[in-house]
Amino acid sequence: MTDPAPRPTCTTCPYCGVGCGVLAGADGSIAGDPDHPANLGRLCSKGSALGETLDLEGRLLAPQIGDRRAGWDEALDLVADRFTAAIAEHGPDSVAFYVSGQLLTEDYYVANKLMKGYMGSANIDTNSRLCMASSVAGHKRAFGTDTVPGQYTDFEAADLVVLVGSNLAWCHPVLFQRLQAAKQARPALKVVVIDPRRTATSNIADLHLSIRPDGDAAVFNLLLAEIAKRGLTDADFVAKSVAGYDAALDTARQTETAETGLTPSELASFLEMWCSTEKVVTLYSQGVNQSSCGTDKVNAILNCHLATGRIGREGMGPFSMTGQPNAMGGREVGGLANMLACHLDIENPDHRAAVQEMWSSPTMAPKPGLKAVDLFDACAEGRIKALWIMSTNPVVSLPDADKVAAAIRAVPFTVMTDIMADTDTGRCVDVLLPATGWGEKSGTVTNSERCISRQRKFLTAPGEARPDWDIISDVGRRMGWTKAFDYRSEAEVFREYAALSALAPRFGKDFDISGLATLTDSAYDTLSPTVWPVPAEGASGGRFFAQGGFYNADGKAKMLPITPPAAPVAQVGFPVRLNTGRVRDHWHTMTRTGKAPRLGAHMAEPYLEIHPQDAEEAGLGDAELVTVSSPYGAATLRVLVTDRGQTGAVFVPMHWTDIVSSTGRINAVIAPVTDPVSGQPASKGTPVALSRFAAGWYGFAASTETMTPTRPYAAIARTRSGTRAEVAGIKRPGDWEAEARAVLGLTRGTASVIEDPARGTARVAITEGDVIIGLFFAAPTPVALSRSHAVALIGATEDPFRALAGIPGADRPDAGATVCACFDVGVNDLRRAIEGGARTVEALGACTQAGTNCGSCRPELQALIAGTPALKLAAE
Repeated sequence: MTDPAPRPTCTTCPYCGVGCGVLAGADGSIAGDPDHPANLGRLCSKGSALGETLDLEGRLLAPQIGDRRAGWDEALDLVADRFTAAIAEHGPDSVAFYVSGQLLTEDYYVANKLMKGYMGSANIDTNSRLCMASSVAGHKRAFGTDTVPGQYTDFEAADLVVLVGSNLAWCHPVLFQRLQAAKQARPALKVVVIDPRRTATSNIADLHLSIRPDGDAAVFNLLLAEIAKRGLTDADFVAKSVAGYDAALDTARQTETAETGLTPSELASFLEMWCSTEKVVTLYSQGVNQSSCGTDKVNAILNCHLATGRIGREGMGPFSMTGQPNAMGGREVGGLANMLACHLDIENPDHRAAVQEMWSSPTMAPKPGLKAVDLFDACAEGRIKALWIMSTNPVVSLPDADKVAAAIRAVPFTVMTDIMADTDTGRCVDVLLPATGWGEKSGTVTNSERCISRQRKFLTAPGEARPDWDIISDVGRRMGWTKAFDYRSEAEVFREYAALSALAPRFGKDFDISGLATLTDSAYDTLSPTVWPVPAEGASGGRFFAQGGFYNADGKAKMLPITPPAAPVAQVGFPVRLNTGRVRDHWHTMTRTGKAPRLGAHMAEPYLEIHPQDAEEAGLGDAELVTVSSPYGAATLRVLVTDRGQTGAVFVPMHWTDIVSSTGRINAVIAPVTDPVSGQPASKGTPVALSRFAAGWYGFAASTETMTPTRPYAAIARTRSGTRAEVAGIKRPGDWEAEARAVLGLTRGTASVIEDPARGTARVAITEGDVIIGLFFAAPTPVALSRSHAVALIGATEDPFRALAGIPGADRPDAGATVCACFDVGVNDLRRAIEGGARTVEALGACTQAGTNCGSCRPELQALIAGTPALKLAAE
């Protein structure tokens, strides 16, 4: 009789703010948790591939000081001593933490407590500043607190869902699948997408509004004016629960249709849909937030819901879709430089005194600290003497990223906590501390609908890695605050945090989980997904604001007069507007998703989407290379010509780093412009110039080795048998075998070479015995071959000259570029199935499995069926 298989661990996905439940096994098995309210068993392509990211390749497994390994005592004594010395000599504001929405709530809480209550500065900010700060600021201006009023079930209960600046299909795929399922079950449910680009999300839309960049505020101003014109203002709700209505409406009435970039008929269609539908949800994300006027755009949306009272009731309300797995938890603990824990206000002396009393701390930060961009400016200016970066990669993710790298190097002492040994940011710091990663650590996260879920440990911590809260606490003890940071477990941290939240209702704020303050360790361990508030007495969970009850001093919400920004004017020398964002299968800077071969197969290199008209004017051809530049930096990318975007604008994904590409770090190009209220960077509107990269040759390589990006253009992606690379050089090599070996990272093996000097092409296969260990293809123009076939030959027995044909034989049908990452289904497989009679997405799924797991590829399947060209790999 065999032992029963161990039960999987119920945990939470470490990627986006949807907060999906995951059933994880120590063997790497992954499934969606059917009992978790966020996903009900669904997972996206990234979540489904989590088992492929658990290996220890590249992990940081011991502390490092400079280039040498160190013990924990030596490393933490150094950290404590240098922070103590900086505070003693230069004052509390000479030190700073830059933390992350990847941290668990317990980690965030201890870091915030150490910085604000014991070091005495509010110089702790987070990468959440880059995605959600404008929403936080808009909420606080309108509601008095950073409150998300609604729940995910509102999308399914609504009769109209408006998606503003959100490519939900790619960035929050599980919610998109929930919305799509609701629309299929109830076709009367309408969807509007407001986005300058036509994205995968647009496929579900009954109406797509391609507004001009930052035209959102004008659209919602005109909606507010139309609401008043039609007599749809909820006069009772406004009288009892809203201030500022008249001023907001007066300003809105001054807005012109031309400011939206829409035609009068397009605008009229939207106004009719919104005004004639009571149960409407307006979901917004980075297209709203990542703007120099992001906070105003948030408030323009909130104004419409407040004026109509369509808030806090089933199927109604504004909804901010969070980017990171614990950006909400970080906001709740006060992990932003301008906040206190539990949604209390750092500017309020009574709030500061109450938190200080609860912490029994020797001090309390007296004022807001430096927000992200300002913090790194202070580093560059020499004002920060000690900096601790935790679980984030600002040299890739912040604007003006080259300056950020130089700023970090300028700080006299820098320390970074991370799970990876080599990152762009890690290359800039003095000390590296190994943290536990997903599956190795335990704590809580809060998703976009205020649901607190447990991340649970199901793997042994590797090497000397430790949880972040434990590392931070150890430093606190070494700085002399032994009792305050003498935590024995993450459960103890959580109980203290929950107890602190009892301050919120005392000061008329919303965040109260004091009902969880007495959880035993076992109750904490088994805590099921819980929507806050969870007061010690009274009702828990639910929606906010249906009956008013806002958190401003007068108990009312505030509507704000919003003046839309002027239309962008092309700058001399930089005539194109750069928009950045995410791709379907990658996350942030790819330190985790880059490990999963199937996630790198869909989009394997950094690219620039450009409208055909602009490409022609710039002299750019499909799959060529382009250098995009601004006064701040430059990046070289693959050209992808498409009419999905507007003329005068280009789109580039933000994931690629110097670790996996030679020139793909796009945030080096982004201007450090921020919203004046929230401090959030405007990542979607930098003026840039485009110039054709004069490549002397283009290449594709696949190898058993881990290649490195050493050529003028190079992008590396992991495969199941090694790595693949897109490369290009300026001068043609004199020795193609030597060039191939250098790119492939192979000194061993036998080379078979096919070279055509007249055409300028070369193909090299490296074999070991009968096994292909490397393939290299070069040409004077972008290389045409079946990349998926070439990758599949690595590690296989094959005649080298047959392999160098670059296409499979008749006995091996070419799958083509990957469309479905979950089941490795290629575009050619799908086209053959369509030709064979599979004329619906469901039929394609039945015969190929594509779209039957996470569903993220379903928009592309629909496009193939409709005869629209599928989203191609940039080089193909």
